[in-house]
Amino acid sequence: MDSHIFSQRAPIDWHALQEGDAFDTASRTITETDVVNFACLSGDFNRLHVDREYAAATPFGQRIAHGLLVLSVLSGLTTQSSAYRLLEPSILALKDIACRFPRPTFLGDTIRVRVSVQSKHDAGKPDRAEVLFRREAINQRDEVVVQADFRMLLQKGAAV
Repeated sequence: MDSHIFSQRAPIDWHALQEGDAFDTASRTITETDVVNFACLSGDFNRLHVDREYAAATPFGQRIAHGLLVLSVLSGLTTQSSAYRLLEPSILALKDIACRFPRPTFLGDTIRVRVSVQSKHDAGKPDRAEVLFRREAINQRDEVVVQADFRMLLQKGAAV
């Protein structure tokens, strides 16, 4: 369910953001090609991700996607969303990410992202604010597979 603020068409100023405002992104399926490409890009060839026989003997019973791959897809789905595009003129920087992986993401899982405003406050300069956005990757079984808190620096008044 999208918050009313994210359904408008004009850019969103940080003043309009309220704790609890939220939106959902489109979804994307994590494929074997994604896992292979990510392993090649990152150099992370952990057998749990790339070796079917090895992974079958683990408690997961099958290969799982790299957590950082899923975090990257979470970020991409967020930045491609129309709601994020409304915020984009105000965004100055990513200050911090804190994340956890409560469940595995299996090859073939389809994830969407739920983005919600957790908190906001002044950032020490009259034209700056910090907003904490929680981004949760949710699979087709409605399970949260990644929960990441993105602390963003926003420019006050940039979108008005």
